[in-house]
Amino acid sequence: MINAEAFNAALSLLGNTPIAWLVVPPGLIIGLFFGSIPGLSISIAMAVFLPATMYMDFLPAILFLTAIFTGGGFGGAIPAIMMNIPGTSSSVATSFDGYPMARRGEHAQALGIGLVASVLGTLIGYLLLLFTVQSISQWVLRLGPTEMLVVAIWGVTLIAVLNDASISKGIAAGILGILISTIGYSDAGQMRGTFGSMYLLDGIPVIPALIGFFAASELFNLVGKQYIVDDSALRVVRFRNILLGMGLALSKPFQLLRGGSMGALIGAIPGVGASIANLAAYATAKQRSKDPDSFGKGNPSGLIAAESANSSSEGGSMITLLALGLPGGAGTAVLLGAFAMHNVTGGPRFIRENPDIVYALIIGNMAQAVLLLIVGLGFIFLAGYIVKLSLKLMIPIVMVLSVVGSYAITGNMVGPITVVTTGILGWLMRRYGYPVAATVVGLLVGGMAEGELARSMQISSGNLGFIVDRPITLVLLALLLLSVLPRVVGSVIKRRRTATNT
Repeated sequence: MINAEAFNAALSLLGNTPIAWLVVPPGLIIGLFFGSIPGLSISIAMAVFLPATMYMDFLPAILFLTAIFTGGGFGGAIPAIMMNIPGTSSSVATSFDGYPMARRGEHAQALGIGLVASVLGTLIGYLLLLFTVQSISQWVLRLGPTEMLVVAIWGVTLIAVLNDASISKGIAAGILGILISTIGYSDAGQMRGTFGSMYLLDGIPVIPALIGFFAASELFNLVGKQYIVDDSALRVVRFRNILLGMGLALSKPFQLLRGGSMGALIGAIPGVGASIANLAAYATAKQRSKDPDSFGKGNPSGLIAAESANSSSEGGSMITLLALGLPGGAGTAVLLGAFAMHNVTGGPRFIRENPDIVYALIIGNMAQAVLLLIVGLGFIFLAGYIVKLSLKLMIPIVMVLSVVGSYAITGNMVGPITVVTTGILGWLMRRYGYPVAATVVGLLVGGMAEGELARSMQISSGNLGFIVDRPITLVLLALLLLSVLPRVVGSVIKRRRTATNT
């Protein structure tokens, strides 16, 4: 329930603090810029500008950083749609249908859809935070390592099973991603899969691998073509088409609400974050669609689900930060640093003693979402001109930027080598019908899954019967089975029909 007195005090606080509003537009622009450049993550942008908040009051400082968070959430969708290069790991599923729409010449509509889905997803996430922030902490505390392990497995299984390839190829691709994530030192200090190379001791760098699997592999596929969009008439960027895309997103309120709710709930789980929310919402939308075969080929519903979920997860992660004082991901980890810089500790005591500040942060972030609609509209109008660039010019430029960016991330040749190697591997997987997305998801959640498995085994002393006493784990396992069972049954029936007909 909302504390009416604290809510009114929050409105008064925001009204009497004009600097809190002046820092929001620059924060949104910074987030859009960093999010739209592959390799420059939202957390990097927040960390770079964290010192700038040192001499601000607490409220403007946090609103400035969350504005970067909000802008970056949509910024990552721009290269994902225009070039099949997720600007951030939370925009992976955005490229699944956004890029095919761009290839059809519907880039402006796709960007409009993505913007509205991001704005409304952010609003949904913070609305849920507004109504649940004082009670959600008890629920989050019940999630232990076994529940987190099931969530990680669920993320890989959904994207591995719910794809256009065969189930066996999807699972094989997901396992490959998990195996790649285990390269380097384990939690127990054991060295694995390094082939004696000291450069692999820290494992495969995730961002360069993501760029390689998605960007480099797609660039290899585009060699020999002239433009992303073949028809010159469709390469024109029209403001009207952006508005059409925005209207299309608004015409699907149930899908927006479902994706936004899933993103907020998943984002509230510490360590899971927007990456899994983005993928889980996409997989759910595909599973429940009347035309699942159209997903991955430019279905707007897939784009709506992905973008609304990764944006609403911001509000979900703020639930964990405010209610428990724990970071839900890299972005909220930087926010936690800002809390410490201002001698503030999040948690139930902070909520109880400063409800006006908590509500002011929530209301301020909801206002940020509305401002993102305005700022983002101008930003995507300029970004839409990417389709006019010749691929003969774009491919080498993007490839060079990817390689240089990966070198900047790792500080050595591991980054560029990773981009090229995973690019070749991704190209081979596409050629032989293996879903690249499943490998990327396995790579993203593999480390978390391994850590939670180790903790679960330590708690249970290796006894699998331990999960019987954990009802939440059993419920999550049941939901996992129910989510993949229809596809498995359908695949078996299809195979039998094929065998009968032959």
